[in-house]
Amino acid sequence: MKVIRAIYNFIVGDMTILIGVIITMLVLALISYVGALAPLRVATGIILVVAVLVVLTASLYREIRG
Repeated sequence: MKVIRAIYNFIVGDMTILIGVIITMLVLALISYVGALAPLRVATGIILVVAVLVVLTASLYREIRG
């Protein structure tokens, strides 16, 4: 368990970042596979960049406050 936690801390470092990026990827996969969301496919790159920036900003803000 100690090795897994060390690898997690090295790669991700924060649970907020991990969960935020996973949710972002799920939303992008949903946009990709659901036909009704096809008009949003042109904006997936922008959605990815904005979502990751929001997640990183939220994580940084949490570190500054804590």
